[in-house]
Amino acid sequence: MREFRARLATWLEHRTGIETAVRSFLYEEIPASSGWHQVFGSVAIFLFLVQVFTGILLAVNYAPTPGDAYNSLRYILTELTAGRLIRGLHHWGASMMIVVVVLHMTQAFLYGAYKKPREATWMVGVVLFVLTLAYGLTGYLLPWDNRAYWGTVVATQIAAQAPLLGPYLSRLLGGESSIGVVTFARFFGLHVLLLPPATTFLIALHVYLVRKHGVAPLPGDERLPRKKFFPEQVFKDTVAIFLAFAVLFIMAVAVRVPLERLADPTDTTYIPRPDWYFLFLFQTLKFFKGPLEVVGSVVLPGAAILALLLVPFIDRGRMVRVARRTVAAGFVALAVLGWAGLTAAAIATTPKPEPVAEIDFSGPTDWIELSPQELAGIGYFRRENCVSCHTLGDGKPGIGPDLTTTSIHKSAAWMIRHFKRPSEIVPGSAMPPIQLSDSQLNALAAFLLKLNPRNASALENAPDFAVGGALIYQTSNCGACHQVNNVGMKIGPPLNGLRKRRSRPWLERHFRDPQSVSPNTIMPPYQFNARDVDNLISYLFALPD
Repeated sequence: MREFRARLATWLEHRTGIETAVRSFLYEEIPASSGWHQVFGSVAIFLFLVQVFTGILLAVNYAPTPGDAYNSLRYILTELTAGRLIRGLHHWGASMMIVVVVLHMTQAFLYGAYKKPREATWMVGVVLFVLTLAYGLTGYLLPWDNRAYWGTVVATQIAAQAPLLGPYLSRLLGGESSIGVVTFARFFGLHVLLLPPATTFLIALHVYLVRKHGVAPLPGDERLPRKKFFPEQVFKDTVAIFLAFAVLFIMAVAVRVPLERLADPTDTTYIPRPDWYFLFLFQTLKFFKGPLEVVGSVVLPGAAILALLLVPFIDRGRMVRVARRTVAAGFVALAVLGWAGLTAAAIATTPKPEPVAEIDFSGPTDWIELSPQELAGIGYFRRENCVSCHTLGDGKPGIGPDLTTTSIHKSAAWMIRHFKRPSEIVPGSAMPPIQLSDSQLNALAAFLLKLNPRNASALENAPDFAVGGALIYQTSNCGACHQVNNVGMKIGPPLNGLRKRRSRPWLERHFRDPQSVSPNTIMPPYQFNARDVDNLISYLFALPD
């Protein structure tokens, strides 16, 4: 066996030269000063590979067309095995990659690693940084939720302001009139088809240039014996990669990535916000009004990128120790303070939207499609603590049967008789009578008839505000005049899509004094307490259009 392995290794070396290449790579000599401060490049490459791997896993389950993209992403998050983890790794990996690339560039800048003969290495790194930001920009639209849609509207409007090239960029991005199929297809193509091979080529070129010119040594290193890349630096890089992945994995598991409503071009009340790494640019635009907007949106960012590219030709002095590079350290400190200050100001000055309960569309939302009666039934189910004896699909079996089993479902009339007199309907039952009114028992029965193994978890975890709002809706008999999800009377307007037509303050006044906002209405006033009003309005605003 040993002889076979030796012959195989010899054959591979003779045909491919792989053994020589690996040895040359691992045993390259590096300066004695190399250490932990130079692990960021390896971590950045690792994070790029994570992005490629998770991106492929997402792409094979993703439908790259508007609308279908949103539904396929919801499928990934709610149905696909480990789908939420994959998306979390991809989402937070993008943010971490930007952070690591910035740290890598900062380290190279502080150490003067851009000086002769490494000018091209630095310039390729700057282009890689720009491509990293481009991933964030093009990938932002792909979930096709409200946040992605309106954020991209802002991005295409900024691109349209570029001097001379503005109209052409707007046409190229498909954002001349509105964000639609063309814009989506081009952003998807850039994100998936163009940027990855370009990044791969530039990473290979960057690594080649690093190996060609060597790792930048500190002044005085020439007197010290050089060391091998393997094993000491490889160990440091491996530890750094492990720590980075540990942080990324914890973020992906513990911090849920938001998914808002399906993109709605008619929702002009939505306040668009870019991702955190573009907030500083968003805030910068506020300092330039009217014709000067182009300065903040195009001129300043373009000048910053150009300055980074020209750094090796601006600073042509000899290498000195980091402690003596006070000007470089000052520039870094100024950049950090400016970025942090602008980002904090952008967060602090974000207009507060009307308080609406958050809905997590990255999880099952079957409860949205229920009628108010069925949703109110969840409230009575919780109030009577039915889960103390019954299970809903998963979990340890209880004293009573699993209520998602369709074979035990009876008619609503049978259930109501059973609720009132359990031992008479099911002899020997230990279930106590339920002390609810007939309308409340009807709601409880309606909910139980809706249960099945697929929707049990989603219905059981319906948010409290929605259940509370449905309870108020039912007890106030709103269905006698209005329809919700096509259930109810048509005397008053249907309430689906209400969030587009009315504001929260308007509805609060309407409940207290209907005549003040809707003259000649037959709706009576309701004296709800603050919590009931909040739950009812939040529930109505959560309804699908």
